[in-house]
Amino acid sequence: MTAVPTGAPIEVLLVEDSADDATLTRRALEQAKVRNRVHQVTTGTDALAFLRREGRFSNAGLPDLILLDLNLPGMDGRELLAIIKADDRLRHIPVVIVTGSKAEEDVVRSYRLHANAYVKKPIDTQEFLEAVNSIEEFWLQIVRLP
Repeated sequence: MTAVPTGAPIEVLLVEDSADDATLTRRALEQAKVRNRVHQVTTGTDALAFLRREGRFSNAGLPDLILLDLNLPGMDGRELLAIIKADDRLRHIPVVIVTGSKAEEDVVRSYRLHANAYVKKPIDTQEFLEAVNSIEEFWLQIVRLP
């Protein structure tokens, strides 16, 4: 995790193509006790450009946490995860898979690609809000990463 001065907002990169899921995630993050700044992209290609500070993302900073959906248009989350974890400049960023896929193959592959956690999106809105709050609390308040 990048060093965050006391009081500075936590930077979260949300990689999610579903407008409804993105809205719910943002709402859950806004309700959390931690100040955060959420940057959203809807494709794996844009996420990679954001992380590499390319094109329109040239002024972007590295996020403290990535919330990644697996099923994205174009470059999917699996491919993006593999690229992130193979890159020396990015691999330290925790990546939490937040997806509708409950396929065992996706769970196993995500962990083999070094995802930090795998969370199945609940269908129920309240459960989804609680899941996102739990993710944020664990990764941004409890865990201390280098």
